[in-house]
Amino acid sequence: MVPINYVAVLVAAVAAMVLGYVWYGPLFGKQWMAFMGMTPETMEKMKNDPAGKNKMYFGYGAQFVGALVMAYVLAHSLVFASAYMNVSGAIGGLQAGFWSWLGFVAPTTMGMVLWEGKPWTLWMIVAGYWLVNLLLMGVIMGAWM
Repeated sequence: MVPINYVAVLVAAVAAMVLGYVWYGPLFGKQWMAFMGMTPETMEKMKNDPAGKNKMYFGYGAQFVGALVMAYVLAHSLVFASAYMNVSGAIGGLQAGFWSWLGFVAPTTMGMVLWEGKPWTLWMIVAGYWLVNLLLMGVIMGAWM
């Protein structure tokens, strides 16, 4: 049985949502919207349209479930990293987060540049979010192990 701190998983998932709000809002929101072909007007229209609101609420809910799953899986990685690399705590969390990003997120998100024709700057915004997200989750859970 792998010891998982479920409170840390929940806190890490909530932190991911807050980070997403800041990352895709005040930090990089305008650039991200431009790369995605969105305007403030289209976003406002979506917010005022009942179908658009439902889509947004579903998206936020699904993203939160995804964040819970990611935090839970990362918690397992932390346990194994602790045994394999003999590191724990926040440093172990940073290592597990970084290696998870480098091995899984960075290569798969590069498809947006390689196959979808999106610019590298968009990749840096998206992949940067996932890097910071995994590092943040790793620190939160590593500190509570």
